[in-house]
Amino acid sequence: MAKHALLSASGAHRWIACPPSAKLEQQFPSFTSEYAEEGTLAHSLCEITAQYFLGEISENDFENQKNELAKNKMYSAEMQECAAAYAKLVADKAKAAFALCSDTLISLETRIDFSAWVKDGFGTSDCIILADDILEIIDFKYGKGVRVDAENNPQMQLYALGAYEKYKTLYDINQVRMTIFQPRLSPTPVEFIIPVTGLLDWAENVVKPAAKLAYAGKGDFSPSEETCRFCRAKAQCRARAEKNLSLFDEAPDALLLSTQEAGDLLQKADDMRAWLADLEKLVFETLISGETVPGWTLVE
Repeated sequence: MAKHALLSASGAHRWIACPPSAKLEQQFPSFTSEYAEEGTLAHSLCEITAQYFLGEISENDFENQKNELAKNKMYSAEMQECAAAYAKLVADKAKAAFALCSDTLISLETRIDFSAWVKDGFGTSDCIILADDILEIIDFKYGKGVRVDAENNPQMQLYALGAYEKYKTLYDINQVRMTIFQPRLSPTPVEFIIPVTGLLDWAENVVKPAAKLAYAGKGDFSPSEETCRFCRAKAQCRARAEKNLSLFDEAPDALLLSTQEAGDLLQKADDMRAWLADLEKLVFETLISGETVPGWTLVE
């Protein structure tokens, strides 16, 4: 069984903003979804396709491995096209890097350790390219429900920290380029460049203190639509409930709401809609399991 980090890179946006959520959600079982399984398959296809484009495996090996993956019912022509586009991106960037630096390093699906800043912190980077003074981290996203930005992306920056720690004695790294490729939303990758000094400053002054609090289950809760989206405790988190319920406490003096106030409430209520849906799901699943929820029953 694969080990999962308490403070994962993929969940960094959550535990940095809301440190105690990391320990709180450990009370709930880990679960996967059809989308997550589809993403895992797409990543496997991306890896072997990139290996083939880079000349790391033969055409025969590539076809055999691809045919194995194609047995999965989630495999599709669209997935194959996305993997080919990712592999071409990696190969093109590798070619450009080699043109500037003969000892360029390309590493696919690399285990990254960032425990120097986050206790027991580790993850896997899709692609790392090192050439001269620049380190590039490339991340493939198959999902199309949420657009992922590269700018100040904590997952990518943790991967960058781990890669920097791993290769800093071999290369004189001064800049980090983080590239996210999400082909089902855009054929053009998004990039963000940060100096190593800025990355290390973020690690020491933002990540390290937040990770220390999160690992201990301490700090302040900070519920929001983005922070709570994938948190396993989101339906029963009291801090989230109190934040949403507090919207009703802001009663204006007048008897009628102004359109401005209505607009402000709608803006504030983005997470409330998601929260109510999570509450409905919680009550429904509780009733389905045979337990009772006072005031609620299942009807056909």
